[in-house]
Parts: sequence; structure tokens; C-alpha cells
Amino acid sequence: MAETRKLAAILAADVVGYSKLAGSDEERTLARLRGLRSDLIDPAIAAHHGRTVKRTGDGSLVEFRSVVDAVRCAIEVQNGMVERNAGLPGHNGSPAVQALRTVLRAPSTRRRERPAWLQRPSE
Repeated sequence: MAETRKLAAILAADVVGYSKLAGSDEERTLARLRGLRSDLIDPAIAAHHGRTVKRTGDGSLVEFRSVVDAVRCAIEVQNGMVERNAGLPGHNGSPAVQALRTVLRAPSTRRRERPAWLQRPSE
């Protein structure tokens, strides 16, 4: 059987300072994270044709078929975070109150460049 491959852009995101935020007010932090996911993050992922691969507490791994879609999704979410943080105590013009850190892994066709968690055991 022929091996099938696909290229994917992987977006990794987590909340900056989540442990500190949860330590100071866990209920409010969790409620805000749930709200952000349902009102901002999940709709942006869907709008840009992404698929959530894994969630771990405050973090997510999201797969996109296109780097352009992944970047547009990240920008939409970051802009949404800035809007939602405006006017909150401690806000200084940047999404410092509850910021979403995003890292994008662009497609690669070379096996040695794929992250270990994406490689098959035979690689």
C-alpha cells in the first residue's frame, strides 16, 4: 500500500501566566478561559478551517491545511484578545491580563524537520 502524506501547519497556543492567574483566582480564570474558547478561539479555528488536535488545560494544538489559514486564525485570536483585555485592571495596551501565546509550525516535506511527536515510530 502506498504511503499517503499530508502537509499541515500546527498552531500551538497557551495562556501566558496561566498558573499565576489561576493561583490568584481559579474560578474566574477558568470561567474566562471557557468563555474565550467558546466566543473567540473555537469560532476562529472553525472559520479558518482548523481542527483542534489536543487540549491540555490552558493549551491547544490546532492543525490547519494551510499556513495562511493558521496565520489568519492566530491574528484574529490575538486581535480579539486585545479587544477583550481593553479596560481590564492591569491592562497597559498589550494583552497582558490574559494573553494567548501562539507558535506556528509551518509545513515541511523533509522528515528530519518534523517535530518528534508527529513522526511515525519508523522515522
